[in-house]
Amino acid sequence: MKRTILILLVLLGGITLSTNAETTNLPKYPKKPIHLTKADFLKKVMDYEKHPKEWVYKGDKPAIIDFYADWCAPCRKAAPALDELAKEYSGKIYIYKINIDKERELASVFGVRNIPAFLIIPMEGRPQMANGAAPTAAANKQRFKQIIDDVLLKKNKTKKQ
Repeated sequence: MKRTILILLVLLGGITLSTNAETTNLPKYPKKPIHLTKADFLKKVMDYEKHPKEWVYKGDKPAIIDFYADWCAPCRKAAPALDELAKEYSGKIYIYKINIDKERELASVFGVRNIPAFLIIPMEGRPQMANGAAPTAAANKQRFKQIIDDVLLKKNKTKKQ
């Protein structure tokens, strides 16, 4: 009996250790866009129910929110660029996605009438909306890269002479 209990404890301990080891190997920052629901948005981005008249960003990094729909061809053209940039800028920015067919309230709150629409959220200041997608994945990636570097990370500040 004692031997059986000892074997069970050893096995359970091994499972616990392997589970902890697996979770510590998970990436700290996501390397793909994060899909948001209204509840996620209120928790991670902004609680517009508590602050209906002012922008109070909850994030610890700048972000891009892609308002899209599965049936939208231009949205599908923008998606690969955002997927690549989520990997490239992992740990520096967040890239979120909101399906407007599933989260109509969020689309309404931000006045999204045409898609794709992108909410650009710097750490300081007010967010900005950008609309539309370029005709190619490469052009979309270049467009988003410029927004990330110039607006979100402020890498390309112009020098005053």
